[in-house]
Amino acid sequence: MLINFSQPLKNLALAQKLTVLLLVIFIGGISLSGVALANILNYKAQNEITSQASLLFHTLNSVRDYTNTEVTPRLSANLNSNQFAPQTIPSYSSRRVFEKLRERNNEYQNFSYKEAMLNPTNINDLADNFEKQIIQKLSGTNNLQETSGFRSLGREKYFYIARPLSINDASCLRCHSSPEIAPKEMVQLYGNKNGFNWKLNTVLGTQMVSVPTNDILQKAYQSWFLVMGIVTVIFALAIYFANFWLRRYVVKPIKRVVRVAEAVSTGDMEADFGSASKDEVGSLVEAFTRMKISLVMAIRRLEQSRADNR
Repeated sequence: MLINFSQPLKNLALAQKLTVLLLVIFIGGISLSGVALANILNYKAQNEITSQASLLFHTLNSVRDYTNTEVTPRLSANLNSNQFAPQTIPSYSSRRVFEKLRERNNEYQNFSYKEAMLNPTNINDLADNFEKQIIQKLSGTNNLQETSGFRSLGREKYFYIARPLSINDASCLRCHSSPEIAPKEMVQLYGNKNGFNWKLNTVLGTQMVSVPTNDILQKAYQSWFLVMGIVTVIFALAIYFANFWLRRYVVKPIKRVVRVAEAVSTGDMEADFGSASKDEVGSLVEAFTRMKISLVMAIRRLEQSRADNR
């Protein structure tokens, strides 16, 4: 293949060969730069998406821990067996904090947080088909503590982080074992059909944070086009000036040497190769100049020898 490609180059002039070479370097450089930059920006975009999801996850879990260790004990002490306060539930607190975050910050409008359950007390927490697959994955025998990935909802693509939800405290079964044992106010609020018969130390659902990726990826694409535009202009200017320099200081002097050599070959001994530079082209000019001088001297000796023979 290389032989087939190099064959047409033999018929091109040196300036054209240099132009083709520089064009190949230009295309190759832009292509490699584009691929490398795309990989870097994609990595940075995914890292930013993951960081946002992790930060939100840790924040909401901190709210859950605060509710469970400080709020619930104080509120529960003032409630009898039939009373129920949603504020004592960590999932309620984390959801309310997230709702306030979305209300006050437009940048979080498309973020989502859900504690998806197979048998939720609040029907709004019922897991969809995708979330059921995540729960099944987290409840497997490999004891998986976290999973992440991408999912599409409508036109938006989300990056999600999911962790298993389970009851590890036997006291929590008071609200989720059976409607008869649960606080009456809770049964009146949520009904007696859902959120019961939960098992201890069993994965019942998943805590999932989802971060929209379209805006971040779009910014990465815009950065790619901007940087590649700048790199392309720089490459193009560099190739142009390199080509200009080669034509002026390499191709043009060689062409002048060829013209003078042709003139000398036809008998014009007054033709001058011109001044020589200090580079390889200058060495070529000096070599031709010495050859011309030697040729002139040889011709003069030959003429002198003929004159003497007469």
